[in-house]
Amino acid sequence: MSFNILAVILCAALITACISGIFGMAGGLIFMGVLASFMGVVEAMVVHGIVLSISNSYRAYLLRNFIRWDIFWNMGIGALPALGLLAFIAFIPSKGMLFLCLGLLPILLWVPKNWFSFDAQKPLHAIFCGFCVTGLNLVAGVAGPALDMFFVRTNMPREQIVATKAVTMFSSHMMKIIYFGIPLLQANGGGHFPPLWFFAAALPLTMLGTFTGTNILKRLSDIGFRKYTKWLVSLVGLIYVVRGIALLG
Repeated sequence: MSFNILAVILCAALITACISGIFGMAGGLIFMGVLASFMGVVEAMVVHGIVLSISNSYRAYLLRNFIRWDIFWNMGIGALPALGLLAFIAFIPSKGMLFLCLGLLPILLWVPKNWFSFDAQKPLHAIFCGFCVTGLNLVAGVAGPALDMFFVRTNMPREQIVATKAVTMFSSHMMKIIYFGIPLLQANGGGHFPPLWFFAAALPLTMLGTFTGTNILKRLSDIGFRKYTKWLVSLVGLIYVVRGIALLG
């Protein structure tokens, strides 16, 4: 992998960390698309998990006083059966299917409110959320739009939403690293991974992007926050659907 490609990926890590810091999602969706354009699916999943775990953990730290731990632990209960089921199936999508899944995920944000009334503040809903998010994150590598379904209709302030989603996605990305990383190491000694200096550079860049995005978040209204999130993620999804169809065609 050339230095120029690695530099592009690092720039994407900075920008998408900033986007996620603002909206609590979308950044991971964009970054996965960038990685999948230059790497194999399995390698992209692991690199995505490593970089996004840095971004999400730092964002959770910055907003640690706003984390709803009751919601997080309930989602953890739901994550366990999804992890066990997919570990048994050992499913790995093709690159075309990956892009198509990434592109279709934003449709969830447009589901009419009267169809579903998910609320992460309700224990059973949070458990179901953990199951869905873990499953999608291990299949498509990203689960932000699904996670948002359980938060966008709550009466929680935007800081609580972003903070709780950040610690949730950190845990989910750690599961993804283990799920894809261990078989990859067993198969070919680690695949075509970026060098260690790439991850050393990604650490401060993602932290900088997260810090910047979190400060921008504080200046947004709750109404504007939800509106911009939906349109941004939908635009990215449309691009990925076209890309996925082209790869499968």
